[in-house]
Amino acid sequence: MPDKLLRMERAGSGPSRPVMLAIAGDSAAGKTTLTKGLVEALGADRITSLCVDDYHRYDRQERKGLPFTALHPDCNYVQIMEQHLQLLATGQPVLKPVYDHHTGQLTRPELIEPTKFVIVEGLLPLHTRLSRACFDITVYLDPLEHIRRDWKIKRDVSKRGYTPEQVLAELDKREPESEAFIRPQRSAADIVVQFGPIATRHDPPDTPLSAELTLRPTIPHPDLTGVFRESDRRAMHLKLARDEDGRPVDALHVHGYVPREESRLLEKAIWTKLDTETELPSSLGQIGEGVRSEPLAITQLLLLYHMLDSVR
Repeated sequence: MPDKLLRMERAGSGPSRPVMLAIAGDSAAGKTTLTKGLVEALGADRITSLCVDDYHRYDRQERKGLPFTALHPDCNYVQIMEQHLQLLATGQPVLKPVYDHHTGQLTRPELIEPTKFVIVEGLLPLHTRLSRACFDITVYLDPLEHIRRDWKIKRDVSKRGYTPEQVLAELDKREPESEAFIRPQRSAADIVVQFGPIATRHDPPDTPLSAELTLRPTIPHPDLTGVFRESDRRAMHLKLARDEDGRPVDALHVHGYVPREESRLLEKAIWTKLDTETELPSSLGQIGEGVRSEPLAITQLLLLYHMLDSVR
């Protein structure tokens, strides 16, 4: 189905179709952590999440003999991914393949039935025009590269059985395909999120990471200008900036050291604009057992705002 026709069909489907959110980004960019917090906030009975990395054509052993990596479209069933996204976007179930990241093997497929909200995360959810047409909200995670590399080394060594040397070699091998196929999806996102230290500061290594959210005018964002008083601007601020193509965008900065009471003001302001009687979710911002990130919490809450606002 052409992407324009799909958009028209979804627009005419009314409340029967799910709200679709895409979270794209390179390996270990934080997609799963971001998704997990959204699922916990809304409840697993209201939200369906899936990873398009399950559409890999080859298992880990087979890929060792190939001239490309898992980041390359030729290493993935992109057309089947597109078909399944179209079905999910119109409220229909799919029998999705499954790739086990722990073993590197393709396993038994699973039935996915869309609920009111569907999150699709992975390497290539915004790679084609047709896949992009399936989504109401699109996000690209763009952490600073040295941060992402550190995250990938820690994850792949602790959870996937690699050595640090193997991870570094794989990162170098993947770099040309990351530049060619993963990073271009940044331009298709409504919201770009970059985690990293503040460039103008020399904080200790254990300082919580800050976040910069680029809010493009491709979707209507909540008006947050009234939240930022003069005294708050050291830890949180909103300013007009220029995107990579020179177009104006809003840039929301949330520093990692923002006090909880200040970030809660912004969270309440976002939540209040939904005019909902439910309590502000308390599960947001979790990055580990008992560890909370205020920039992550605000990022997740902004996405919740867009998801819930789409069904009002």
